[in-house]
Amino acid sequence: MVNRYVGNLAPMSGVFPDYTAPIVRVGAEGRELATARWGMPSSQQALMEATKKRAKKLEAKGKPVEFKELLRMEPDGGTTNIRNVKSQHWTRWLGVENRCIVPFNSFSEFNKDEGGDIWFALDEERPLACFAGIWTNWTSVRKVKEGETNNDLYAFLTTEANAEVGAIHPKAMPVILTTPEQVEIWMTASPDEALKLQRPLPDGSLRIVARGVKEDPAGATT
Repeated sequence: MVNRYVGNLAPMSGVFPDYTAPIVRVGAEGRELATARWGMPSSQQALMEATKKRAKKLEAKGKPVEFKELLRMEPDGGTTNIRNVKSQHWTRWLGVENRCIVPFNSFSEFNKDEGGDIWFALDEERPLACFAGIWTNWTSVRKVKEGETNNDLYAFLTTEANAEVGAIHPKAMPVILTTPEQVEIWMTASPDEALKLQRPLPDGSLRIVARGVKEDPAGATT
């Protein structure tokens, strides 16, 4: 049973990094439909390197630098997809309480030579499927103009690309769950068992349903 406390969601023709999208997670009273910003917290190492660069620029201009405060306020738009699940940065969020699914009808990969954004779905009817994701609640600076804010954040796992996605984006594809059984494993199993789902869909499982558009004109997508 899912507690749909976010109400009726309007169709979404596209979701972009650091914008909100619906996820399904485990709440205090069972599974719940929530909205979260796309982009999990970046690693401390990544933020440290970004802060060092910013500090050098400020020092070059003769401005005083309080590094600890600069690091605390370093803007972090988030990490949108996760491949190395053995990293200590990500293992803390692999338990059932931090796993989620991200519903979608189609998704895009960018390839300039192929015309821009290329949209994939399970077939032309764009049936509902899910990305395997993780989520957390986090206080940080997402955008300078916002300052420090507290947000529910999410990202989804990626894996090797299958034939269809690999022809457009060879590096990776999202981890996609296509059956209720796979969703149950991701949402309830041990990390070792759940992470067996971090694999590409079989070749031939996806279709290109749109080309060269920033948003999928067919309707609700992420």
